[in-house]
Amino acid sequence: MYSFFKKIIYRFINKQKLIKHELFFRNIYAVLYSGNRHQCNICSKKLSKFITVHKHDLLCPRCGSLARDRRLWKLLNDDFVNSGINVLDFSPSRSLARNMKKIKDIEYVCSDLSGNFIADHQYDITDLDITAEYFDLIICYHILEHIENDKKAMEELYRIMKPGAKGLIQTPFKDGDIYEDSAITSAMDREVHFGQDDHVRIYSVSGLKQRLEDRGFIAEARQFEKDIYNGLLEETVFTITKP
Repeated sequence: MYSFFKKIIYRFINKQKLIKHELFFRNIYAVLYSGNRHQCNICSKKLSKFITVHKHDLLCPRCGSLARDRRLWKLLNDDFVNSGINVLDFSPSRSLARNMKKIKDIEYVCSDLSGNFIADHQYDITDLDITAEYFDLIICYHILEHIENDKKAMEELYRIMKPGAKGLIQTPFKDGDIYEDSAITSAMDREVHFGQDDHVRIYSVSGLKQRLEDRGFIAEARQFEKDIYNGLLEETVFTITKP
């Protein structure tokens, strides 16, 4: 039903207007999911259930957050957001970005090239027009698997982070080694090989850790378990530190 409703909305409203009025439409639709069995920690909506979407992910009908967004919001609140910090977020979840922008005592900056997310800038992650050693916290969720020159992107992140700054990084993962092949360029072939038509590799946990450490970071892979009530799934998140 959610997919059908989404197709109808997209047929009559262009993308930018839909983003602008997204919460209005979601608030109406979310009434169908009212209940007490679950709760979204981003919008605080109590739900009868989350909506199961692509690859068994769990979507909040009210704010549109996915499981990884809710995990990230919990991590930020528990461990990473402190007064006075400067934060750079690449292509953030719209639900999370709206919450971050409400925090008055931090500088929250978001960047996106696709036009699908809330953004203050359109930075090229491999060539950031940002002063060196500026940010205290970098959020780079599901970005690096899209970047052909990911090593350069990591070097740029290192350059703009203050000494002691932290970063949160997540990508899809596989067992074994990183799988990448620069000869695979078509959208169809990339979907077959990398799982999505705009991905250029699949990282392994050990491979991403090594690549980050080769750029100078201290990298720690953290494993998290399911939390059914809050719609959180098992996942791996990297915490990086610039020494």
